[in-house]
Amino acid sequence: MANKKLKVSNVPNLRFPGFNEEWETKKLVDITIKVNSGKTPLGGEKAYKASGVHFIRSQNVNNGRLQLENSVFISESTNAEMKNSVVQANDILLNITGASLGRSCVVPRNFKIGNVNQHVCIIRFKDNYDPRFVEPIMASEKGQLTFKSLQTGSGREGLNFESIKGISLDLPEIKEQKKIASFLSLLDERIATQSKIIEELKTQMQGFHKKLFSQQFRFKDSNGNYFPDWENKSLLEVCQKKSSNLSANKIEDNFGKYIIYGAAGVLKKIDFYEEENDYIGIVKDGAGVGRLFYCKEKSSVLGTMDIIKPLANTDVYFLFYLLSNIDFTKYVTGSTIPHIYFRDYKNENIEIPSIEEQTKIADFLSSVDTKIDNEIHILHKLEEQKKYLLQNLFI
Repeated sequence: MANKKLKVSNVPNLRFPGFNEEWETKKLVDITIKVNSGKTPLGGEKAYKASGVHFIRSQNVNNGRLQLENSVFISESTNAEMKNSVVQANDILLNITGASLGRSCVVPRNFKIGNVNQHVCIIRFKDNYDPRFVEPIMASEKGQLTFKSLQTGSGREGLNFESIKGISLDLPEIKEQKKIASFLSLLDERIATQSKIIEELKTQMQGFHKKLFSQQFRFKDSNGNYFPDWENKSLLEVCQKKSSNLSANKIEDNFGKYIIYGAAGVLKKIDFYEEENDYIGIVKDGAGVGRLFYCKEKSSVLGTMDIIKPLANTDVYFLFYLLSNIDFTKYVTGSTIPHIYFRDYKNENIEIPSIEEQTKIADFLSSVDTKIDNEIHILHKLEEQKKYLLQNLFI
């Protein structure tokens, strides 16, 4: 793949060998045969069927993929009444209203037939224009900024067909379009596979968690014997709570090497820390109340969080997984700003094994967590690679 400056100006930074022609700038209206959306069928949701013709809504168009797992259907007769919005294989579907505005996908080659509602736009191309080349442009940062600039309505929440048709695209000849599209499709498949690996690991983790804490699965000691029976205790008997008085304003101009956690996770790094050892942070005020974080040594939390620390004979990793089993929503108070207080959940009944079995459980579950984190890291690298390619394979 070449990465050099050419004499011609209208070319991308990266090109596959064998392609030298300058790209042409064209409007979407000049390279398409259809740009329109559908409508809600007569009768609304009452017209939906258990089977029939797929009726595609904005939630089915999800970041490069047509997701039909939770789709609804309309009858053949209703589809015939809405013939102007029949979806075909290789169409681009673009969400044009609401929070998902700008999301797009290419309809798979093996797709049979479907229809769309008024929130999804069908874009169908003329010959010599590859939708799998154009869709990544729409999904790119540049494409999303274009859609944002074209929004109309009192709340700037919609795209109209004329503005979509007027979008300018820089396009190579069809062979180069297909080369780029094929390459990006392979990368998308790798990203999809990596996402599936992560979801499967998370599902496995849920299963392990359930079986270990219900004692369907027990570890044994070095002699092959089960550890002692688990004991019934209150949460107060295995951990203690500590408060923080740090506010975001207090550390606004503070920078350093020590992590401070907030309601969404790592907030920033500052030049001091309040906790010497690992602990659990729990959001006690506002959005995300009850959310747990495993917090590493030499760190701090904001005052909107409490610090939960293990008492003697309690493994901190095990305590984190134990707390993950508790439904903290039942302890939430306050309607405007929700809160949870340790005094309310400290008497939660729990079952706890010996420290030796706690360590076994914690080591096992943390190894699965580490595996998930490693796979997520790989996914982020693939996504970064795609972002770089989108910035450099296109104009």
